Amino acid sequence: MKPIHSFFNDLRAGNKMQAQWEELTNTLHRHPAVRDFAEKNPNIDADAWVRSQSRIYQFVQERDHCTRCPGLDQCPNMMKGYRPELMNDKGTPSLTFSPCPLLAEREARRRQSELIRSYYVPMDILSATFGSIDKRESGRIDAIVAAGDFVKAYLENPLQTKGLYLCGQFGIGKTFLMGAIMNALARRKHIASLIVYVPDFFREIKGAIQDNTVDAKLDVLKKTPVLILDDIGAETITPWVRDEVLGSILQYRMMDHLPTLYTSNFNYDELEDHFSYSQKSGVEHVKAKRLMERIRHFTKLVKMEGENRR
Repeated sequence: MKPIHSFFNDLRAGNKMQAQWEELTNTLHRHPAVRDFAEKNPNIDADAWVRSQSRIYQFVQERDHCTRCPGLDQCPNMMKGYRPELMNDKGTPSLTFSPCPLLAEREARRRQSELIRSYYVPMDILSATFGSIDKRESGRIDAIVAAGDFVKAYLENPLQTKGLYLCGQFGIGKTFLMGAIMNALARRKHIASLIVYVPDFFREIKGAIQDNTVDAKLDVLKKTPVLILDDIGAETITPWVRDEVLGSILQYRMMDHLPTLYTSNFNYDELEDHFSYSQKSGVEHVKAKRLMERIRHFTKLVKMEGENRR
């Protein structure tokens, strides 16, 4: 069979125009997708088909490109990443375009990356998945199961889902596991999440007093659907940080039923001791206990063990 584009070359040259036009028409209409469309739309008359030959040609050519897809970056279609579909526009064959699977996948990855944000957390954490976690160490299993349970529970009922508190030594993969949770939520239901490295964020908040951006920065943490506070307990505690910053964030999230997840080297009791003491105010057990109530009762504590991989 002659390539379709050669018919148009012949037409431009004026060679046997009528015969060539008829042959082009027959060639295009023998294309399976065109034939299927024609059978489903018997009300389209011959004149409408003739007027739409250029569109039919574009459809056949670009669908053939899709059949032999060279990849999204090398897509030769007029609208890169889109494939044509025939539609009946009031008795006239017309074209509509839809994203091809490769473009749809790229857009999904882009949307997912926009949903997953971080403050001071290494970028490789944001690409973590449950599939990329090393499951050979028995000390990790409970934490991995708990992380999976959190994702499942949140997808089923976000307003009734407790957060997760992962504690354990340095470098065993607590933050990486949180990254896997973020990706699972973004991939399955496009749920936004934010992971914050607590010591650096609190330092930033102290600096934000000068430019009056404290409230704006805190609002981000208060209102994000899923918040992860990474390495809580490693910060230098002050009464203002404990009561006005962290306390304010957790109070808001508790009232709005927004889950908060944590990683820490401390268990609950050790973290309460940490919150109790500051250089300026000495020991304040009551305030520390009040803050811990917003953590203990709204998270599940899981101890994670394993080899330090740093």
